[in-house]
Amino acid sequence: MKVLVSGKVEGTVLKSKDAINFLGTVDKKTGIISDKNHDLYEKSIKDTILVFPSGVGSSVGAYTIYSIKSNGTAPLAMICQKADLTVATGCALANIPLVILPDEEFSSINNGMKLSLDTDSTHPLQYQ
Repeated sequence: MKVLVSGKVEGTVLKSKDAINFLGTVDKKTGIISDKNHDLYEKSIKDTILVFPSGVGSSVGAYTIYSIKSNGTAPLAMICQKADLTVATGCALANIPLVILPDEEFSSINNGMKLSLDTDSTHPLQYQ
């Protein structure tokens, strides 16, 4: 596990198989996925532990992540397979915990699972 933004949260997993373009996919005011072609279409990322392969798209997506945090519609934390500059910058700006997991551990996380993440712990990811 690689910690990009530290933090401590507990929540329910919302997992996507698709990369997320925060600028074009997430409604800043509601936190709802608005792209009809995305597997999380019409689902809210608010107060979830958002698990997805990686971000995609322009650097403006980082400001979208900051906006959803400012609007109270952001996820509690994000877990990805690949580090991507847009998501890392957005999470750092918004102070949203972000970790990168190896493929095997990423694959073991399922939609609807309860997780606790504490990046300062010796066992940072706990399945509940």
